[in-house]
Amino acid sequence: QVQLVESGGGLVQPGGSLRLSCAASGSSFNDYAMGWYRQAPGKQRELVATITSGGSTNYADSVKGRFTISRDNAKNTVYLQMNNLKPEDTAVYYCNARRRILQGRLDYWGQGTQVTVSS
Repeated sequence: QVQLVESGGGLVQPGGSLRLSCAASGSSFNDYAMGWYRQAPGKQRELVATITSGGSTNYADSVKGRFTISRDNAKNTVYLQMNNLKPEDTAVYYCNARRRILQGRLDYWGQGTQVTVSS
């Protein structure tokens, strides 16, 4: 079991930057692939970025070149550095931890942190 707590959201002007943090606790952080997802009002949740335990990353096309996901296994923390923010980035951002098991997969979610990019 993993507990996830996001922080770092807030209000920022277009073109600004924020760094989101997701602190994990419970067990076996190094065994999980980590990800960030977001959900804007009235829209479906969408993938933003993922990072495997080995450091391989994947990004949504909409954030490539602007966002960077990273992890510090010593601190059990995953980060999302968001640069050149746009109003379209406004959403609740959720941290995800995922581990494959024989029976399928385990997924854990944080409570979310609000990012608002004002025009």
